[in-house]
Amino acid sequence: MLTKIKTVLTKVIPVPGLKRATAKESLLYQGQTMSGLTKVTQDVDGIRTLRFGQHGPRQSVVRIGDLNYLGLPYAKSAMIGLAFTQQLDRILVLGVGAGNIPMFLRKHDSDAQIDVIDIDPQIIALAKQYFNFLEDDLLKAYVQDGRAFIENVQKPYDLIFLDAYTAAGIPKHLATKEFLLSLKKALKPSGAIIANMWSTPKVNPLYRSMLRTYQEVFHEVYTLRVPTAGNKIVIALPQFRGLPLNSIAQRAQEISVQKRLPFELSEVLQPGLIKLIDLQESQVLLDGGQ
Repeated sequence: MLTKIKTVLTKVIPVPGLKRATAKESLLYQGQTMSGLTKVTQDVDGIRTLRFGQHGPRQSVVRIGDLNYLGLPYAKSAMIGLAFTQQLDRILVLGVGAGNIPMFLRKHDSDAQIDVIDIDPQIIALAKQYFNFLEDDLLKAYVQDGRAFIENVQKPYDLIFLDAYTAAGIPKHLATKEFLLSLKKALKPSGAIIANMWSTPKVNPLYRSMLRTYQEVFHEVYTLRVPTAGNKIVIALPQFRGLPLNSIAQRAQEISVQKRLPFELSEVLQPGLIKLIDLQESQVLLDGGQ
C-alpha cells in the first residue's frame, strides 16, 4: 500500500542558529537520512541547495518562490523529454530531490497527473519544508522503493523521469534489464523514459553497461550531453520512431512556445544529442549478475 506524505515529519529539525556552512552559505538543516549526512544550505542570493555528504556535490538547487528556476544544468536538459511525447496526461518522477523537476512540470503542464516516488520519507519532508515542493490534487508524493512502485503500475505513463542516480552511488536494482522491462511496461507506447545518469568512469564505472542494458530493452536510445557537468540525459523510447535530429529540435521549439517555457528548449540540444549505436562489447546488467 502506498504511503502518502501529508505533513512534514517531526524528525526534520532545522539546525539551531543557522550555522554557517561556508563564508557564503548558511546551514538551514543538517541530519541523517537514508542517503547519509544530508544538508540544506542557502546562499546570500537566497538560492537553496540540497547535498548528501560532508562535502558532497549539489543534488538540487532551488530559488524559493520561483518554480521556473532550474539551477542545475541536468534539470534543464532533462526537459527535452517534453519533445519526445505527443501528449502528457500522466507523468512519473522517480526520486524527488528538492522537488524542482516535478514542480516545474506542474507549472507548465497544469492538467497532467504527476506522481513522485521516493524511498526516503525524510527527503520528501525536506523538499516540502525547505524548498518549493507542494502536493495538490494533481501532484502526489509517495514513499516507496522505485522498483516496487514500477512493478505494480496499472495505468501507464506518458513520461517517466528517472532521477535516482546520484554521485553517492547507483542503485543496482534500478539499472538491470529486469527493472527496465518493468519500466517499459509502465510506459505508454508513445511515451519516453528520461534518465539522469552520471557518465564519468570514476563516479559510475557501469555507465557503458547501463547504456547497453537500455539498448537491450528499448527500441531507440539517445544520450544528451549536459553542459559543464559529469552526467548525461538518457532518452529511451519503447517504439522505433526514426526521428531526424532536426525534427526533434523543431518539436522542442514548438513545446517552448506551447508551454511558455522560461528558456528555449531546443538550446539544450546544442551540447550534443546522439542516437546510440550498438554497444555489444559492454555487459548487460541482470538482477543475478552474468
